[in-house]
Amino acid sequence: MKTVVESSGLPADAYSAKCPTRQVLDHIAGKWTILVVDALLEGTLRYTDLSRRIEGVSQKMLTQTLRGLEADGFLTRTVYPSIPPKVEYDLTDLGRSLAEPITALRRWTETHINEIERARAHATAAARNTPAP
Repeated sequence: MKTVVESSGLPADAYSAKCPTRQVLDHIAGKWTILVVDALLEGTLRYTDLSRRIEGVSQKMLTQTLRGLEADGFLTRTVYPSIPPKVEYDLTDLGRSLAEPITALRRWTETHINEIERARAHATAAARNTPAP
């Protein structure tokens, strides 16, 4: 049985431009979202721990990603009244339900990176009309 979107009464269909599932899919498929959720699968982390764990993410992008994940109900943000304030992030049950697909996607990418890089090199060489390495 197909899920019905409560806000519209229409069936959930990510192929439909009007369906809110499209926005959620776009959000959870982002590289920073995948890395944040995957990092939080290890347990509760502070902002600085996440920033160190996810190399290359800017403060702005990490903050936006965390806010979006919190707004969608994938994680909780807990602020402790201390100086400086201590802020921790943890996945909700909904966020943990992403564990299997996100971990599988990360592992698949790590497993197949050499094939992908060879294909990219071949495509680049073909575009330049030169032999691939």
